[in-house]
Amino acid sequence: MLKIHLATACGLLLSFVLAATSPAAELKPRIIVLTDIAPNNVEPDDMESMIRLLAHADLFEIEGLIATTGWSNGGGQEHPELIEAAIQAYEHDLPNLRKRSGQEGHRSNEDRQTIGYWPSPQYLRSRSVVGSTNRGFKFIGPDNRSPGSDHIIRMADESDERPIWVGVWGGGNTLAQAIWQVQQERTPEQLKAFLRKLRVYTITDQDRPWGNRPTPYEISSHQWMRREFTNDLFFIWDESAWLFQNATGKANWDQYAEHIQNHGALGALYPKYKYGVEGDTPSFLYVWPNGLNDPEHPGYGGWGGYFEWALSPDKETYAFVNQQGTPAHAISRKYETRFYPAIFNNFAARMDWAKDGSGNRNPVVIVNGDRGLASIKLTPQPGASVLLDASASHDPDGDPLTFSWWILTEAGTCRESVTISGADSSRATVRVPVDSSGKSFHVICEVTDGGTPPLTAYRRIIFEPADSTER
Repeated sequence: MLKIHLATACGLLLSFVLAATSPAAELKPRIIVLTDIAPNNVEPDDMESMIRLLAHADLFEIEGLIATTGWSNGGGQEHPELIEAAIQAYEHDLPNLRKRSGQEGHRSNEDRQTIGYWPSPQYLRSRSVVGSTNRGFKFIGPDNRSPGSDHIIRMADESDERPIWVGVWGGGNTLAQAIWQVQQERTPEQLKAFLRKLRVYTITDQDRPWGNRPTPYEISSHQWMRREFTNDLFFIWDESAWLFQNATGKANWDQYAEHIQNHGALGALYPKYKYGVEGDTPSFLYVWPNGLNDPEHPGYGGWGGYFEWALSPDKETYAFVNQQGTPAHAISRKYETRFYPAIFNNFAARMDWAKDGSGNRNPVVIVNGDRGLASIKLTPQPGASVLLDASASHDPDGDPLTFSWWILTEAGTCRESVTISGADSSRATVRVPVDSSGKSFHVICEVTDGGTPPLTAYRRIIFEPADSTER
């Protein structure tokens, strides 16, 4: 996060210029996927999410694609061949996808990938393994070791400062097994260091059977991880974003049939829903490097939902949650609804590239000279007026841009009204409330191009007004 201190008298119009940084030089977020991917006649939504992920493989350092158990598989029906089928489709479309960023080939060493780099199919295959063939906590132990659990440990042990975001599309038994192995083989301090490299985002709790619900949470390894490692394991339990995506995708299936299916080999592999559409996608929407998301802060809100630290649905353990009955649920649903069109358009444009080797590209947002993606942090005096200038923003395709500056209210602590002048122009002036000392508020710069489909990019500016007595 970039931090700028603005110490000046109240009432003055403040402007600032940050050292320019290029998004292309930024490293991707590291992700591992645990998926109970299944044949289309069983449950096709994991394959749908896999296709979307690979269509955006230039945004994520995919460190693991691990076939696991879950609601669709109680054990013994893992399908790594379906992951391979998705990689083959990606391999077919890769020459077209690489045109999006002008990439001509692949690095010999594909570690530490930067945003915009399309990984080779060979790299993805080297990260594709089978996880645990057992579901539930009772199997955790010496007989449950798998290539998947060993792979998670190996990735976390790499000398890399970036955390690993583990998206749990099925059951988390393989992750729990990896943690158990480290617990047995290392010191408590080493275990803590291992846990603190991980960030977990679970799509509900699928380490238990679907039938005869509700099934008890205590049979799930998820509860064990939350209970035993509350203070050291970053754990998000989503019960809102996945349900919204599932239902909204189904209700708008005609758009998927028109803009996603049969667009390239990836689109040809994209199956029609059985129950819902892409329920697992929010796990990587959450870490999407788009200038809006700040995944280390679940309460900031973004493409993958909004979460608050609270008692989880099992009524025993704590996590970052958003289930019905919590304040976070309505907030998460509000932003899921707001961002859905931009999220879908992004996918549709990528599938145009997969099919034709051409299509729309996202605008580049530059706020006061800063080209990066991390949140900008400002500390003006209460009562000051701050100029935010995004006029240097541009579109790589030359499309016209529209601007919207707005307050993401729930992310901050300031409840006083914040006035934005020029909220629909490239240059906006933010009036910092007089009574905002010691509080915070988040301004979002949302930039949309005039291409087909229209694509949106963002920048988050966090205001933390200084104590009014400080000069």
